[in-house]
Amino acid sequence: MLDGGFDLLKKYLLIGVDIALVWYVLYKLIMLIRGTKAIQLLQGIVVVLAVRMMSLFFDLQTLQWLTYQAILWGFLVIIILFQPELRRALEQLGRGGLFTRTTKSKEETAEESIEAIVEACNYMAKRRIGAIITIEKETGIDDYAETGIPINGDITHQLITNIFTPNTPLHDGAMIIKEEKIVAAACYLPLSESPLISKELGTRHRAAVGISEVTDALTIIVSEETGHVSCTQSGELNRDINETELRKYLEEHFMHNIKSSNKTWSWRGRKDG
Repeated sequence: MLDGGFDLLKKYLLIGVDIALVWYVLYKLIMLIRGTKAIQLLQGIVVVLAVRMMSLFFDLQTLQWLTYQAILWGFLVIIILFQPELRRALEQLGRGGLFTRTTKSKEETAEESIEAIVEACNYMAKRRIGAIITIEKETGIDDYAETGIPINGDITHQLITNIFTPNTPLHDGAMIIKEEKIVAAACYLPLSESPLISKELGTRHRAAVGISEVTDALTIIVSEETGHVSCTQSGELNRDINETELRKYLEEHFMHNIKSSNKTWSWRGRKDG
């Protein structure tokens, strides 16, 4: 009796493991083809199978024959049309990459964003390229993003420096970053009326202080006259910060966003002196 119960439990356990492995393989395959034209093929296959089931259920002879032919020859068509995707899948399988992690963690994405911003600021500071970059924290700044040109691009130092290159359409105004994406450029920010701001500072610094007075965003400024890098937060202007200090500000900012995300299940121009 005990042996029979143990065998039955073992059988159910193996069935569960078998199903879990099949689902895992399917999941990895979907992650592999996500973002490619092969995902549209997968949707087409689902439609054909659904039509096939419907034709069998209602005994539709002609439709059954058509779907049978589609399934019969479909695999050959798939191999011919999607040879690059299949080759890539086999290459990853050979390298052992098919079953490895395919998505980056939030920490990794934040680190890449930090390095991209620091590298871009260093590049622009050396070449006296003016820039103002506002990074959203908890207070929404969508209203200000809507005043600019939508970008919705990944944070890379090449994209940042290209946007702020002088005499280009987007260089005049603020760049807004939200959730590890450059959401907009050439945005208008509110200017601060504070009398404590030095008269030698221009529009970029006043705009950076202004946005920090009404939101909790972190804003980075690169002066085109001095090449100095500054940042504003909570109404305070920190002038002429070095690379280490800039990285520290960004790390604190992005790590705060990650912690907030884990708690709530969501992650949340004149010439300037």
